[in-house]
Amino acid sequence: MWEKYEFTILMPCRDEERTVGECVLEAKKYVQEKGLQAEILVVDNGSTDHSYEIAKKCGARVICVAEKGYGNALIGGIHAARGKYVIMGDCDQSYDFYHLDNFVEKLREGYQFVNGNRFLGGIEKGAMPVSHRYFGVPLLSLIGRIRYGTFIGDFHCGIRGFVRASAIDMELRCTGMEFSTEMIGKFAMSGSLMTEVPVVLRKDKRGRKSHLRSLADGWRHLNYMLGPFSM
Repeated sequence: MWEKYEFTILMPCRDEERTVGECVLEAKKYVQEKGLQAEILVVDNGSTDHSYEIAKKCGARVICVAEKGYGNALIGGIHAARGKYVIMGDCDQSYDFYHLDNFVEKLREGYQFVNGNRFLGGIEKGAMPVSHRYFGVPLLSLIGRIRYGTFIGDFHCGIRGFVRASAIDMELRCTGMEFSTEMIGKFAMSGSLMTEVPVVLRKDKRGRKSHLRSLADGWRHLNYMLGPFSM
């Protein structure tokens, strides 16, 4: 599999014109200061604002995936990535792309999947709804740990790193938010070397309602884990 870079920093994006530029610049600063052989790849998933132009102007490579959905955007991005390793993260400024050392170091050590854990790193006030923090995410993560026999504590963290070739071999196919559960489940069931690192969840700066639909997306995660195609 052809690889031009050691790392791809991958950001799915839909109508994030207020934040995508800052995220790209943050990642770009990290790459330059650490001397990484890396690209910054933004996957535009049907934006109706100026996200595409802003990301490109700030120095990212931008591709378009027309089929809506978090999973669709990331699957497209993984296949388009030119790095041996991929570090993916949301581009609403809820994650810090300037402090990626834990991901870089663990991937270089040989881990195939490195998951961020917001409960270990800290959650800023107002960054996560109370129902998600104390009920939804812990409960679904517990079910996921039982289902897949893994130790991962935060199944829904939006920043994680992995070996690109391994992710492609998993044949990931979930199109929506449940993609994050599918990814952990398939890496765990494959016997891949996995670890978890603390990350800080910041209050996002998008200035609008999140794409996340709590009940509907929570059900999609649960339905996937309990369904016949989750192994």
